[in-house]
Amino acid sequence: MKNLKLLCLLALPLLVASCGPKSGGTDAEVSEAKEVEEVSASAAEYTVDAASSSVSWIGSKPVGKHNGSIPVRNGSIKVENGDIVGGSVIIDVAGIQNDDLADDSTMQAKLVGHLKSPDFFAADEFPTAEFVVTSVEPYTTAEAVEDKEEIEFEYKPASASEHMIASPTHKITGNLTMRGTTLSVSFPANVSMENGTIRAQAKFNIDRTRWGLKYGEEATITEKAKDKFIYNTVNVGFDLVASAESM
Repeated sequence: MKNLKLLCLLALPLLVASCGPKSGGTDAEVSEAKEVEEVSASAAEYTVDAASSSVSWIGSKPVGKHNGSIPVRNGSIKVENGDIVGGSVIIDVAGIQNDDLADDSTMQAKLVGHLKSPDFFAADEFPTAEFVVTSVEPYTTAEAVEDKEEIEFEYKPASASEHMIASPTHKITGNLTMRGTTLSVSFPANVSMENGTIRAQAKFNIDRTRWGLKYGEEATITEKAKDKFIYNTVNVGFDLVASAESM
């Protein structure tokens, strides 16, 4: 039972990407939800290949980590004049998976069950999350994020600079809705468009508590032993593949 409690505390929420300004203590830029502009009817539509796309997560605690993935259910990307001008992706939160406990199916099932519970995603009530693109702009070094200072323990989360995707090409901004809360998230990504296929890859850090996933949060760390809290920072990643409808 003691081990089960430890595994549950190590559990983590997602995706996919959080504070207000960067100085507020998180790495991705997070703010109030932004208005979604209407996309021209002439924009080409690329359909997300759910089987080839994925969302990854890593949750950290002073004495260990867990990692896994969340399936992509469906989505589409809108392109006009060679630029991404809109789109949305539905993420299957109820299908969240754990990878590091693959050799212990019993503990893995208990951990996944806890992640789906009201302590974390409340998947029965909120089975999906959605990311709606509001802008995609060229990435510049001026967009580099500040690393958040974390409480020093052996298994603290990877910083944004350690975790981020290599050679980002674009800055993606969109509204992330999770557990009934919608916030705007901006992060660097590597985006390519060739042969009728779009591929977008990103790795960034968010603060899970902004979306209401507050189980074991750091706010009460002064009242807890180091094995009784989970870092608020989540390492998130995604690999998204979409193809033109004509393909």
